[in-house]
Amino acid sequence: MKSDQKRWDERFRGKGFAFGKEPNPFLKKHIHLLQKGKTLDIAAGEGRNAIFLAQHGFEVDAVDISWVGLKKAQKLAREIGVKINTTFADLNTYQIEKEKYDLIANFYFLRRGFIPKIKKGLKKGGRVIFETYTLEQKNVGAEGPKDPKYFLKSNELLRLFEDFRILFYREGVFKEGGRKKAIASLIAEKR
Repeated sequence: MKSDQKRWDERFRGKGFAFGKEPNPFLKKHIHLLQKGKTLDIAAGEGRNAIFLAQHGFEVDAVDISWVGLKKAQKLAREIGVKINTTFADLNTYQIEKEKYDLIANFYFLRRGFIPKIKKGLKKGGRVIFETYTLEQKNVGAEGPKDPKYFLKSNELLRLFEDFRILFYREGVFKEGGRKKAIASLIAEKR
């Protein structure tokens, strides 16, 4: 935990925002597929997605391992005039309360052992929005994790949520924010 916390605290320590203040493009484009309600933003970082969701009427809990990121998220939320609840936690040990959430957002955080916690944390009819890198990313750009265990294999995200109703899925190389990224993106509903 300490090394992860230190690494992310350092990444978020600068004056600017490591990933900008704009929400993830996939989230922004598909917000209409997400029903409002109690929402969990996993690995929320500096809060760009949590704040965007709060601006659209979602009641958001943002969880991250970086105090620095969460403080910046709270400050930005206050400046914009929305409320988010932040929780400092190591996601390796973090437990999601059973059937608490209408929506769980997971962007660029991949721990396969965490997927059952996401599923358990959603209410029946609740939705998950999930996006992260695929193995192809190594051939596309320098962005992303170094360890291959943090990349999805082909169609893996679909298989991980095969017991859910898939509302939207894409996988491939996409140009977003001026850069190419190899990613898989999913919106699915708990049956």
